[in-house]
Amino acid sequence: MELQQMRYVVAVAETNSFTRAAERCLVVQSALSHQIARLERELGARLFERTSRRVRLTPAGEAFLPAARQCLGAAERAAAEVAAAVGEVRGRLAVGLIPTVTAADIPEALRDFRGRYPQVRVNLRVGASDDLVEQVRQGSIDVAFLGLPTTARPQGVAAHELARGRLIAVVAPDHPLAAEPAVDLRRLSSEVFVDLPAGTAGRAQTDQAFSAAGLVRDVAFEVTAADYIARLVGPGLAVAMLPAAYAPQLSGVTTIEVTDAPDRVEYVIWSHSGRTPAATAFLGILDIATEDREDT
Repeated sequence: MELQQMRYVVAVAETNSFTRAAERCLVVQSALSHQIARLERELGARLFERTSRRVRLTPAGEAFLPAARQCLGAAERAAAEVAAAVGEVRGRLAVGLIPTVTAADIPEALRDFRGRYPQVRVNLRVGASDDLVEQVRQGSIDVAFLGLPTTARPQGVAAHELARGRLIAVVAPDHPLAAEPAVDLRRLSSEVFVDLPAGTAGRAQTDQAFSAAGLVRDVAFEVTAADYIARLVGPGLAVAMLPAAYAPQLSGVTTIEVTDAPDRVEYVIWSHSGRTPAATAFLGILDIATEDREDT
């Protein structure tokens, strides 16, 4: 079994296409298909179901994929460690973040990082906090930036607190509340809300605040991306609560202080089993002392 074969399997699984996988791996499709077929013969099981309309993993493929990713990750880390031993930082850096992170200037940090370590391939993934924690635990992301309610902490990873902040209300410019200097949760509870999906960390901080106050609110709109919330607030479809530090990035809406608003904490996290040289270098760019880490 060869690393290249595993790399091809992962590419097909992630793209659901032999054609797109071949393009990603910079190889002709016939060669990729041949190598996967060869691996299937070696394993004695088909890894993919192939039809004219789609490609998907078989149960055997589902079982094979996590181990293949681990092997590829281990090989990349080994190569990066060798390079680091001779004074070079190379390999891959996978960074995850939520759209509303403000405690660190990620684009600026990546600009500095690429200037110093041009041989590192950078992969940037945007997602929900809970998903990012899981991906760091699995090793598919090296470093992630997330926001959680003050009642929660990242579990199973090393975490460093970056900042704390409050949420504010976001309304349409012509909303009756737009002229108010401040409101409370009880006043907001009569409004229609747009928020992140129920069960996510970004949603939990607001749900918990209303629940603790003995209030119920109507979340009529759920979106998976926080940066889309303002597009529903602006036309007056709903109101929202977002981090105060994130609000200056919004346009076409009005922000209002909430006197009893919930707080949230922004963290940077990485695997407690160790960091790649690239991850260590990136944290250094951000002046994050890994000795200050908190293993949870």
